[in-house]
Amino acid sequence: MGDDTQRHSQPPEGSIEEISLKEIPLHSTNLLSVLDEKGVVRYQSPAIARLCGFDQAALVGVPCTDLIHPDDRKRVYDAFINVVDSETFTIEAVEYRHLTADGSYLWVESVASSDSTSDGYYVINTRDISEKKVQQQELERANERLESFARIVSHDLRNPLAVAQGYLEIAESESPNDNHATIETALNRMETLIQGLLQSAFSETAGVDLEPVVLADLAETCWANIVHDDATLELTVDREYSICADVLGLTQLIENLCRNSIEHGRTDVTITIGQLPDGFYIEDDGSGIPSDDHKQVFESGYSGESEGTGLGLAIVQEIVDAHGWNLQLTESASGGARFEFTDVEVVE
Repeated sequence: MGDDTQRHSQPPEGSIEEISLKEIPLHSTNLLSVLDEKGVVRYQSPAIARLCGFDQAALVGVPCTDLIHPDDRKRVYDAFINVVDSETFTIEAVEYRHLTADGSYLWVESVASSDSTSDGYYVINTRDISEKKVQQQELERANERLESFARIVSHDLRNPLAVAQGYLEIAESESPNDNHATIETALNRMETLIQGLLQSAFSETAGVDLEPVVLADLAETCWANIVHDDATLELTVDREYSICADVLGLTQLIENLCRNSIEHGRTDVTITIGQLPDGFYIEDDGSGIPSDDHKQVFESGYSGESEGTGLGLAIVQEIVDAHGWNLQLTESASGGARFEFTDVEVVE
């Protein structure tokens, strides 16, 4: 019995008694701060040195507002006062710029609750979100570029398109010609693309409308809308091979890649569209894309030509993402570019 008593008198392995609570702040990756009800710093964990470059005790006694970027100060302090004054349990999470030892600012997120300590202090948990903010700002800039481009399309393309449609009607009435039908098809195609682009640029909920699409038939329709001169389209895909896709999106994808091969390759380039077990590929026998540029080419604004818009392949990537497909850029057997689209729903 004596042995049993001695064994049970020890704290169970892994119990709270075995953990030194004083060591927890030393190992926390987040900054733990303690503020009084006026927002004055009373304690900060050692993480302040890693996060902002200050010694642990350097900011004790400093009002927290002195550590916040002037543009964020009121918003952050209002959130803190809301926690202090709340009569019910309240949590506030706020993103702002925190002063660092070198005078610059770091984007952080702080979380506080109205559950104060026995001394009436408030514990603030702060983490570094600078990388997240950089990604967010890059996304915002990309969206701004897209909106700007959509406005250009709306104004600068729709007006001349309307003029062309008007003169086509006059020409058809005055001197009917079989070529007018081809021109009308091309102009209507432009109008459809413009409408689709504007919808995708300004609608946050814009998605894809999936339906069975015969790949060979759509590819031939796309080819008819492209000025291809001596270029050749080869279809190795089965005539009945169908996939689930948004017709407008898939049309843009095929046309953009075909134009890209023609504009950046030889005038007599051969473009091949074939099927894969779970998708399809589009490849050419042109000069190809350097392997170092394989990721960069899908970024908005990137172009291998000085006069290029850098939007063609970026739009392709957007269409792929909207469908939930995978896209891999490789080299074709002839040394040209090969785009493989997988995880595509095939219609049996």
